[in-house]
Amino acid sequence: MASMEENFPRGGIQKKPAEGKTPKPKLERDNLFDVQHEEKSQKRKRSQKDQGKQQESKKRFKADKEAAGKDNVMNIGPLTIEALSEGMLLLGCIKEVTDYELAISLPNGLSGFVPVTQISDAYGKLLTKQVAQGELLEELNSLPELFSPGTLVRCIVTSIEKSDDGRRSVKLSIDPKKVNKALNSTALAAGMLLSGSVMSMEDHGYLIDIGVTGTHAFLPHQKAKTYIKALKKGPDLKIGQNLNCLIVEVKNEGRVVCLSIERSEVAASIATERQNWTLSNLLPGLVVKARVQKLAPLGMKLTFLSYFTGIVDFMHMDPEKSMSYSPDQVVRACVLSVQPSSRAVRLSLLPPFLQAGGAPQQLPGQRLGAVLEEATVKAFYKHFGAVFELDDGTLAFARLKHLSKTRKSFKPGAFKEGSKHKCRIIDYSLMDEMCIVSLKHQIIEARFLQYQDIHTGDVVQGKVLSLKPIGMQVKVADGIRGLVPSIHLSDVILKQPEKKYNIGDEVKCRVLECNPEGKKLILTLKKSLVQSKLPVLSNYEDAKPGLITHGFVVCAREFGCIVKFYNDVKGLVPKNELGSEPISCPEKVFYEGQVLKVMVLKCEPQQERLLLSFKLSSKPGPEDKWKCTPKEKREVKYQIGEIVDVKILKKKDNGLEVSILEDEDNVVAWIPMLHLSDFVATSKLLWHCLQEGDVLPRVMYLSDKGEHIILSRKSAVISAVQEEQVVRNFSEIQPGMLLTGYVRNVMPFGVFVEFPFGVTGLAPKVSMSDKFVTDTKDHFVVGQTVIAKVMSIDEEKQRVLLNLKVSECSSGDSAAESFALLSQYFKELKGIRDLLKRGEPSICELVPGKRVHVVVQGVREDGSALFSGCSASGWTVTATRYHLGGKNIACGEKRKVLVLHVDALKSEVHVSLREELLKERPSRRLRESSQHSAVVQHITEHFAIVSLLQTAQLAAVPIACHFNDTFRFDSEKLSVGHTISVTLKAVKRNHHGVLLAVQGPAKKNVFVRVRNESETAVEEMLPALKHSLSLGKLVTGTVKSVKPTHVTVAIDDKLTGSIHASRILDEVPIGSFPTSTLKTGQKVTARIIGGRDVNTHRCLPITHPHFKQSIPELSIRPSEKEGEFTAMLNLKEESSLRELYSVGQTVICFVKKYNVLKNWLEVEVGPDIRGRVPHLLLSLNTKVLKHPEKTFKNGQAISATVTGTDTTGTNLCLSLTGIQSLEQGTIAVGMVVKVTPYTGLTLALPGGKTGKVSIFHLSDTYTDDPLGNFKVGKIVRCYILSNENGKIQLSLRQSRLNPKINSKVEDIEITSIKDVKKGQLVRGYVKSITPSGVFFGLSTSLLGRILFQNVSPYFVQKHSLYEKYLPEGKLLTAKVLGVNRKEKHIELSLLPEDTGMPSVLPESLGLPQYGAEEEKREADNEEKREEPKLKKKRRGGNNENHQEAKPKKRKICPADENDSGIEVYYREEEEDDQEEEAAKKKSKLLKPGEAPRLQVSMGFTWDEDNAMDAPVLDQKDESSESEEEEDMQSKLKKRTKKEKELEKQKKEKELCKVEAALMDLSRQPQSADDFDRLVLGSPNSSILWLQYMAFHLQATEIEKARAVAERALKTISFREEQEKLNVWVALLNLENMYGTEETLMKVFERAVQYNEPLKVFQHLCDIYASSEKYKQAEELYQTMLKRFRQEKSVWLKYASFLLKQGQAEATHRLLERALKALPTKEHVDVISRFAQLEFHSGDTEHAKALFESTLSSYPKRTDVWSIYMDIMIKHGSQKEVRDIFERVIHLSLAPKKMKFFFKRYLDYEKKFGTAESVLAVKRAALEYVETKSSLADT
Repeated sequence: MASMEENFPRGGIQKKPAEGKTPKPKLERDNLFDVQHEEKSQKRKRSQKDQGKQQESKKRFKADKEAAGKDNVMNIGPLTIEALSEGMLLLGCIKEVTDYELAISLPNGLSGFVPVTQISDAYGKLLTKQVAQGELLEELNSLPELFSPGTLVRCIVTSIEKSDDGRRSVKLSIDPKKVNKALNSTALAAGMLLSGSVMSMEDHGYLIDIGVTGTHAFLPHQKAKTYIKALKKGPDLKIGQNLNCLIVEVKNEGRVVCLSIERSEVAASIATERQNWTLSNLLPGLVVKARVQKLAPLGMKLTFLSYFTGIVDFMHMDPEKSMSYSPDQVVRACVLSVQPSSRAVRLSLLPPFLQAGGAPQQLPGQRLGAVLEEATVKAFYKHFGAVFELDDGTLAFARLKHLSKTRKSFKPGAFKEGSKHKCRIIDYSLMDEMCIVSLKHQIIEARFLQYQDIHTGDVVQGKVLSLKPIGMQVKVADGIRGLVPSIHLSDVILKQPEKKYNIGDEVKCRVLECNPEGKKLILTLKKSLVQSKLPVLSNYEDAKPGLITHGFVVCAREFGCIVKFYNDVKGLVPKNELGSEPISCPEKVFYEGQVLKVMVLKCEPQQERLLLSFKLSSKPGPEDKWKCTPKEKREVKYQIGEIVDVKILKKKDNGLEVSILEDEDNVVAWIPMLHLSDFVATSKLLWHCLQEGDVLPRVMYLSDKGEHIILSRKSAVISAVQEEQVVRNFSEIQPGMLLTGYVRNVMPFGVFVEFPFGVTGLAPKVSMSDKFVTDTKDHFVVGQTVIAKVMSIDEEKQRVLLNLKVSECSSGDSAAESFALLSQYFKELKGIRDLLKRGEPSICELVPGKRVHVVVQGVREDGSALFSGCSASGWTVTATRYHLGGKNIACGEKRKVLVLHVDALKSEVHVSLREELLKERPSRRLRESSQHSAVVQHITEHFAIVSLLQTAQLAAVPIACHFNDTFRFDSEKLSVGHTISVTLKAVKRNHHGVLLAVQGPAKKNVFVRVRNESETAVEEMLPALKHSLSLGKLVTGTVKSVKPTHVTVAIDDKLTGSIHASRILDEVPIGSFPTSTLKTGQKVTARIIGGRDVNTHRCLPITHPHFKQSIPELSIRPSEKEGEFTAMLNLKEESSLRELYSVGQTVICFVKKYNVLKNWLEVEVGPDIRGRVPHLLLSLNTKVLKHPEKTFKNGQAISATVTGTDTTGTNLCLSLTGIQSLEQGTIAVGMVVKVTPYTGLTLALPGGKTGKVSIFHLSDTYTDDPLGNFKVGKIVRCYILSNENGKIQLSLRQSRLNPKINSKVEDIEITSIKDVKKGQLVRGYVKSITPSGVFFGLSTSLLGRILFQNVSPYFVQKHSLYEKYLPEGKLLTAKVLGVNRKEKHIELSLLPEDTGMPSVLPESLGLPQYGAEEEKREADNEEKREEPKLKKKRRGGNNENHQEAKPKKRKICPADENDSGIEVYYREEEEDDQEEEAAKKKSKLLKPGEAPRLQVSMGFTWDEDNAMDAPVLDQKDESSESEEEEDMQSKLKKRTKKEKELEKQKKEKELCKVEAALMDLSRQPQSADDFDRLVLGSPNSSILWLQYMAFHLQATEIEKARAVAERALKTISFREEQEKLNVWVALLNLENMYGTEETLMKVFERAVQYNEPLKVFQHLCDIYASSEKYKQAEELYQTMLKRFRQEKSVWLKYASFLLKQGQAEATHRLLERALKALPTKEHVDVISRFAQLEFHSGDTEHAKALFESTLSSYPKRTDVWSIYMDIMIKHGSQKEVRDIFERVIHLSLAPKKMKFFFKRYLDYEKKFGTAESVLAVKRAALEYVETKSSLADT
């Protein structure tokens, strides 16, 4: 309520004139309006900033009660939100458009919004209709399609709503019915400018709703044309579009009006008196001519339309002319707002509004939110704010509340004109063309001002506003709110979130999604997402394969999990990627909202498809975590058909999980069991034999369609891909093709066959077999290899029909095919036998045909016998009844048997006792292809074992003649004992002990006959084809598909031809791709030059009888089309290639592919001529040779040199590097084929030759592991050193390969003994150790010898020690002692003083030194005899002087070089016994008293830095120290007793120094060893243990620090409770900082068990609080309040915590709870303590109240009074303190206590008071004494 004064000013209420009457004095009327407006608006003014204004008006009313004419114009001020009321009309500008509302900028920085329902009647009806129908209507356009930001609109205030936080929101409407409601049809006049909205579109124009009842408004098309064009929102106006309509014509008394929206007409319109405008229907947006009436600091008053008055505030005066306005000046103005009730009108003089339909200037996007260092004050208005001029000259306004932090801190003096301030642009008011700025420090520093400032993945602080079922509303900043959906409230789903979160709580969230346009902000509180350090995945483009990040599960179903990331990016984790183990029900394992780490497998950004995995097995290294992870590599790296090596990770029932080894890349892939081999039995056997960790070589990359990479080992499929006998897509398939594939699925109606590259086809039941098919499952199994012939293709449905009949799919030579199958089978079996050798080597010795002795175990019911005695356990040896040969056998009997077959899968050995097999016969030479009769002895799945009748030798005969030949009727099956005819194919016995044969011709003829029948059928079917095409004919066709080396052309519907790459251009540029010049669908004219066979793809001569069935070979070379052409060759004529091409000739050929199996490049010279380029002849560049498939692209034209033809004469042998001569001095390219340890390499060279590289020629610098960089298969450049007698010696030294680059040669080549000089230092490798010394390799041909005394300064008795420290191949530096050129002997030394290197035998072995014997032997004479001998041994031919200088010095060298000072009593375990004994003897020689001290010190020096300086506590070194000081010459003399005594004293002193240093307490520990020593001395000192932990933590050795803590807890005595607790607290601190929540909880639980629980709880609370984990601290306090209810300290600690958080209210509630929980006797104390806490960090008033209430209840508690006084003296005013003292001294307490209080009062007054106040206290004390004594008297 406003004050009475405002509502009823003295002097009576001013009368409100009636609307109709016009008052006589015009000015008075205006003033009345002014006042009236003020009255009305004052009611609504609530804000602080307008208080001054209210005071102003009060004064004015008092002063001006008689003279209303002298109105004070100071009232002109900006419009405030309080002044707005329902029904008020305003001009607004659209600021933002969303689907559901328009945000409107209103004058004076205000804003409002128009809901979608307030656009117009017609639009509202369409909306209702759409909602009712539930489907989108075409004629209904969304708001963004109808409205553009920056458009001016007339609005009416429909309501003003106040939100919970006191903010007002203004709801507006632009519905013409509401805006123009004051108009009626009679008031309409031409020239009026109204708001209108499009109702409908008619033939000649639009019906417009202008909101006037009874009036129809029409807008002709003609009058809308230019407007529509300029608007660029489509070809016509849309329903609901808001328009500025100018009335052109009024008909039928206003019932029909004609409108125009032409820009020029609208802009020129001006409101005049003639248009009958009244105050009741005046509209905002009208442009009027006005006259200045009065000027004032805040604005001015104008008159317009003759007698209306309006005001212009300072924000709407034209800044250019603001100083130049004068009374009675005529100006153009625009009506901004009309208050219908008070009739107050506001106008604007800003230029953009002075033309109707204008638009204000927009602010550049980047300016919003900008911080400006210096903004100059232009004007300051003390009740409203300040206007600033910004750096770019534009104006800005800051409201009063934005000029300072609080109202109190506001200093108007700081805003003088011209003063400069730092501010931030927080908004832009379109209606004022001004930026809105703020000077508040917190706004300038704020991280977020608007939604645009927030980015996905940002971590933000917010305050909980409300909790709803949908989730939690969080306030991030002023005007920015976000939603935390209910599943994001925590890592787990919260059933009762209100228990965890309270309104007003501060929370830390992360932005999941931010849509500034829709002001939509989605946040998460999941700690694992908020704290995640992994990259933020906010768009599909960033989802690179291999990226690992955090996501949350939104859905778990049987197909897998859908995981969501930021910005609504989501992907699928398929079922097989959910975990390493299969998960059958994902919905039971995963829950909605669960946060998990996922890895991206595949992403298709355009389709927004993302494939993910929960398996993070291939973890990238830390430095390249998301650069290039294995998965990403494989996306690019492996193509189908690529051969890789794999390592088995896991064996599963249906296959093997493997990792691809290439580039040490852990790409995980899958080999299905039946893809291990072409043969079903072999696949099972291989799976059985393989173990995890085995390496499988040469596996082919088959597909990547699923989530897994699928690999295959089927040799038939691999060779088909290698030889390009495959189709890559559907368009390449042609009828008649033969393709190798594997069975995908077996259905009752047929078999689905899949081919490499993913093409599949169906073989229907009728086309499956030459035999009648009853059940398809009897014929084929899934995964089996088959060869299929394409019967027909359906291009529309992309279906392929196949034929699997052997008669159609075989080449006709069944013997060759079946033998090829058998050979392949046994080849694969050999690999399996090698695997078997690992586990059971004895079984591998059992091969068919071997005779062994076994013991009979028993006879089964079926007549078969069981034997034992086979060397492998767990295997059964059986012979069938037939193979017992009718012999009677008894258990335990020993028999000789013949092995027929070893079945590794079933662990069975089949044997025979038949005489004809066991009988030894003379071996006969058998001829290949000879025919024999044979008896079937044993039958397996793929072959039968037969014995030849004449020789009884065993042979294997294939059962099937083709991959597709899988079924035979019982009558066709072989049976044991039958005699069949066989043809031998391999006469040498293979690894399996059998010959290889095929069944005789009888079987073959069946297929030949069938084949011929089918062929004749074709001949009859296609008679026309025979004659239609002839050689040389020109044909026209359409390009069907373009392959790298040929193009297929459809000549007509049935016939396809082929154009080879060589037949496209006459001149082929090298490196070009001729086939790429043709495009699919292109028409071509070509000449026929030959034909190719459909089945074999061999080129046929035109005269061949099959030519009519062939694929015509065409040419489109311009020269061949016009003139002569070369017909294709008939390659049956063997010599033709050799005749055509001579060695050295250059040819242009086309790359077909690089054959990885054979290591050659296959090329095509022409359609009929193929060639091969061996690997090493491809280039001289090793990079090219490493990856030839990357350099040579299929179809590329290359120039090659002919080097000959292959053995068959059908292929040319070519070279891309010319014809190489491997002469001495040339450089060639080689491939490592063998690495011989310690010797060198064997390289394969071009032309099939091999060469050797010595270990000395691998590099110019020898290394410890010279062969480490060389693996078999590595390509290297090599220099040919010599080529004699076919032996080639090579060098890989850079100095040979690149002599121009003068690179440093560290180890020069030593070619002969001449290169070695005496005294020279040489490097080489140890060759061998013999009794005569160590042999040392200096070069390929030169060896040197090192005598044992020249190896080391120590004496070694056992040579095995040399072998340990000088292994073969060890790199060493030696010095040449002598060279004997005649005998080619070189003497070398490894002694440290010769080489300057450390001794090869470490000093730590404690070996005796040469020449140190004098210390061990007392006898003089013996020494003298010993010395010369040793010298002679050591130095054969050196002079005496040289000798004398050496022996003693030698001992020091190792100590100086790399002696660690730790070797005293430390010995390696592997030492020999004799050396140990020697050391023992030596230790006995130590002087008495020395040994114990030395043993304690163990020779360690504590100070790491001084380890070398400190005296080394070792007997050997003592002698060497003293010897160093002696004179060189006297070294050999024996020392006197005195000298020895002095030496001993000296040593004593040095030892004392060391001990003193170690005993020094002030010395800081430097290492872990120091700490170990200290804690041994004070095991119960927690401070030492904590320092030890800190030492490790400084080095970030977290685990070591943990270990120290655990040690401390075990070591400290159980009585030392406080010391132990200190360590527990330190461990809790450590886990809090470096561990996880889980590890912290584990330590906490243990600590509670071992210590007083309350202390541990309190310490953890402190830890949480200090590390700002307030939420956890809060939870822990709640637990403590339940567990320790009776503990006063817990309540007080929690209260202190809450007050530090600023939660005063919560503290008050806590006190109530505490008083309920604690016993009554504690209450006073608790209240007093709470009050003290409140004084220090809370609300002082509340604290006083607490004290007062306590003291009123307990007035005699002097302790409470005392505390109250102390606190008040510290915090209160003097008056308050004196009041308390006055109250206390009037209490009736014991005289002793009263004395205490009087004394305190007196002290206080003496300190703070005056002399009078001191006297007053004394008087009061006197009075008290007197009253007391008078009472005593009475």
